[in-house]
Amino acid sequence: MSAILVTGADLAPQALDLLQDFDVVYAGKTPTEADLVALARQHDPVAIIVRYGKVGPAVMDAAPSLRVISKHGSGTDTIDKVAAKARGIEVVAAVGANAAAVAEQALALLLACAKSVVPLDARMHAGHWDKATHKSLELGGRTVGLLGLGAIGQRFAKMADAMGMRVIGFDPYAKDLPAYIASVDLETIWRESDAVSLHCPLTDENRGLLNADTLAKCKPGVIVVNTARGGLVDEAALLAAVRSGHVRGAGLDSFAVEPMAAGHPFQGQERIVLSPHIGGVTSDAYVNMGVGAARNVMEVLARRTVTAAENVGVT
Repeated sequence: MSAILVTGADLAPQALDLLQDFDVVYAGKTPTEADLVALARQHDPVAIIVRYGKVGPAVMDAAPSLRVISKHGSGTDTIDKVAAKARGIEVVAAVGANAAAVAEQALALLLACAKSVVPLDARMHAGHWDKATHKSLELGGRTVGLLGLGAIGQRFAKMADAMGMRVIGFDPYAKDLPAYIASVDLETIWRESDAVSLHCPLTDENRGLLNADTLAKCKPGVIVVNTARGGLVDEAALLAAVRSGHVRGAGLDSFAVEPMAAGHPFQGQERIVLSPHIGGVTSDAYVNMGVGAARNVMEVLARRTVTAAENVGVT
């Protein structure tokens, strides 16, 4: 029986139903490269479903039968796609499977920042009543700038539009956008946005996209939300902008180094709302991502089998 390696501790039962003809091997919740290399050598999987950890050349070379690497989600930055292509290994993602979950998390973080949810909660629990002194930010009528207009970005845009926000976005690859999203350039995003929300994949070209220079171009009092990838943000620059007051608040679900280590400078900052990269972690998204990843594996393997059979027939 061919093996499928999962870089995690589990898969949704609905996904396992699709993979019942395979031996599914789990690497655990925090697999290292050495763990994955050892398991790949032991089981020689035809597919890897990526949940946690990174899959690079060493892991690929340890599995001669490997045909497909399938992401349990939409972001493939933890997979060395250049190395995979060089080895004839397909990389696929469950695009859109967690779009609703991540978009809702982004909205929750935006609202938490605009309405001071976390500090007011702490003050109330400490016995204070700040009604006479506190002013929240009303989002209706304000502009939100989206960086990335894929499934997640467009889902978030629809919710922001329903709240009465003006939605502008930058994505050179997006086509056929709904009427409530105005496609603009990056300079317009920085200049006109009252809130900036990141929804793009991390690439070498956009690493550190939100940095001291781009933050300085933003409106005073801008809100920053990141539910995409931590590498998109220069964390030191964002921290300085929050401390100076140029950034009103930041809602962050992803970070340059994960998990976040104790003593990180974001910790204890009143106007930075943190969550542990759980935007896509809901019971529904767990099933959707697992099923999407499993289906992608099955489709690629089926296509490869047909192609191989045809090649044999030709020869």
